[in-house]
Amino acid sequence: LQVPRAPSQTAAGSESRRFANKHSKKALKASLTLGILLGMFFVAWLPFFVTNVTQAVCGCVPAGFFDVLTWLGYCNSTMNPIIYPLFMRDFKRAMGKYLPCCRRSGEPRPSAISLSMRNSNSGPRAATSLKNVL
Repeated sequence: LQVPRAPSQTAAGSESRRFANKHSKKALKASLTLGILLGMFFVAWLPFFVTNVTQAVCGCVPAGFFDVLTWLGYCNSTMNPIIYPLFMRDFKRAMGKYLPCCRRSGEPRPSAISLSMRNSNSGPRAATSLKNVL
């Protein structure tokens, strides 16, 4: 025996599923981005650290090989600014706001005053004179 549902329950259920589906996609994308970043970090730096420990124990690692592994780790730091915009839309938008090379033609350039106000964690202030401050 089935109890008929009211139309409002059906609509609320589908909206709830859509909301959950949207958030699960965001969580999956965030997990993928984090996995790629950590994977790149381990691929780049793990050989360096293993070689560093080996060098401390036996001293048998050639200097040239050690330098190559050090530069592999440095390349990881170079890859981060490339990986973030590829996988994070918010990061891409923020960079587009502040870097002239990434700005779209229709977007206005933020003024120095709006940037300083945004970074100061305070709202608009009343004008104060030097006399009031002292």
